[in-house]
Amino acid sequence: MTASSQTQTQKIHDVSSKGYLNPIWAARADKLQSATGLLLGFFIIMHLHFESSILISKDAFYHVAHFLEGSMFSDNGQGFPVTTKFVSAFMLIVVLVHALFALRRFPAQIQQWRALRSQMTIMPHQDTKIWFWQLITGFLLFFLAPVHLFDMITNPEIGPHLSAERVYHQDVWMLYVLLLPAVVIHAMFGLYRVAIKWGITTKRMAALKLAKVMVVYLMIIGIASLLTYIFIGQSLELPVTPFVPS
Repeated sequence: MTASSQTQTQKIHDVSSKGYLNPIWAARADKLQSATGLLLGFFIIMHLHFESSILISKDAFYHVAHFLEGSMFSDNGQGFPVTTKFVSAFMLIVVLVHALFALRRFPAQIQQWRALRSQMTIMPHQDTKIWFWQLITGFLLFFLAPVHLFDMITNPEIGPHLSAERVYHQDVWMLYVLLLPAVVIHAMFGLYRVAIKWGITTKRMAALKLAKVMVVYLMIIGIASLLTYIFIGQSLELPVTPFVPS
């Protein structure tokens, strides 16, 4: 074997021994991170719109909730609450997979955080700031999102009164106050970063403006929905009776 061949073989061996630093595995990890991010981003958009049906009326939320639980397939038209449990369990797995691959790029040392902050001060680049907030919100969601999803797995019953009871009487609003801004900011700017990274759009400024508009819009309907559940919860007496449409 010639010296050049030995050198090439050694380089291949070195690269293959670096795990996620291997270009092939790094590319696969990027794709999986982006794919799970897309799924989570669009799920958040749909989820907040479904939840905001409470702004129309209790009847509207009742019918939306039971439709999502497969009411058209059940004999009594009530749907299957276990559907919420399975969807929540699936989304929990997606969240964990997304977090696993995202941790590759998370600054692990205080020196790295200082270098990032220094770079943001010296060169206040828009995308660098977005990435910084992706790190912060991602860190928060690593703890907040599983708590919410695990609650839905163990207590899948939803409805105008049952959801209001969870929010108000069980003090889950305190979780949502932190979860809502973190998940909206992370999801919308995450979708923006994926769109730019994979060439879905080349109009960076237009995509960024859309992401900012979506953040404001989703925050408005999210806060309005949360306040509505709190107001409904205040009017309920314990034990709470599930809502039945008139």
